[in-house]
Amino acid sequence: MTTSTPPVTLDDIRDAAARLKGIAHRTPVLRSRTLDALAGAEVLLKCENFQRVGAFKFRGAYHAASRLTPGQLARGIAAYSSGNHAQAVALAARELGTTAVIVMPEDAPPSKRDATAGYGAEIVTYDRYTGDREAIAGALAAERGLSLIPPYDHPHVIAGQGTAALELVEETGPLDALIAPVGGGGLIAGSATAAKGLHPGTRVIGVEPEAGDDTKRSLEAGRRVAVPVPRTIADGQALSTPGELTFSLNRRLLDGIVLVRDEEIRDAMRFAFERLKIVLEPSGATPLAALLTGRAGRLPGRVGVILSGGNIDAGRFARLCGPGS
Repeated sequence: MTTSTPPVTLDDIRDAAARLKGIAHRTPVLRSRTLDALAGAEVLLKCENFQRVGAFKFRGAYHAASRLTPGQLARGIAAYSSGNHAQAVALAARELGTTAVIVMPEDAPPSKRDATAGYGAEIVTYDRYTGDREAIAGALAAERGLSLIPPYDHPHVIAGQGTAALELVEETGPLDALIAPVGGGGLIAGSATAAKGLHPGTRVIGVEPEAGDDTKRSLEAGRRVAVPVPRTIADGQALSTPGELTFSLNRRLLDGIVLVRDEEIRDAMRFAFERLKIVLEPSGATPLAALLTGRAGRLPGRVGVILSGGNIDAGRFARLCGPGS
């Protein structure tokens, strides 16, 4: 058992919360008696779909950008993302008076690409199935002297994301379990750091789409492993390998990873819309899918769930969740 100081601590998350106060939204926590009955637990939904840019990503992006020096901010920021981090960095750059260049996949949802451009960012596209987004963004940053803010594998980003769980526990009290989606691993790494830092007995369960189970496979192997680029409706979780820093945290902190299928994600999106009256994008609905299907297993009394985002346009939502979908 290691006794070294982890790269992100509860104090780091508290510092991030102080920087984000009055800038990021303190998002609501919703309850549903119907959901409680279905899950057999007291379920507390942290609704990051109501965060600025419509997703938790603003927390980490702004926190990381706010720690850049005046000289770094003057030169600008670079990032790579399928959508939510792109929007988050673009808005953070605008808030901090600088510019952003974002590398996005050609097939990113148009609503996310349009929103990113709307915040003033320059967009550079690539093919997610053949291109290396990190290499493209790294080359751009080096060429233009920009500061690169990665979507998850950075201590300041992870600390910012962890403020969602910090808020949840501060508002509702100790949790017996916490469920969150897993893409690159930043949200759940920060969330687990916060939840277990406050109450060590909290179980933390991650949820991945069945087609993109890179973190589950990596935890089972004890090392980072890659899978083919996932083809899943959960585009925010369509990654081939977990981050290096996030994996180092998650292998120590997570109690398990469960998988959900695309059709189960659609059902969860419908449930959220029809019964909870909220809109979730596919990645934001995966923890809810794990609850509704029982994939998360038999849970203890009080369960926090981070609904990570709601960035989906009306047309795509109708195609995924409408009759015959």
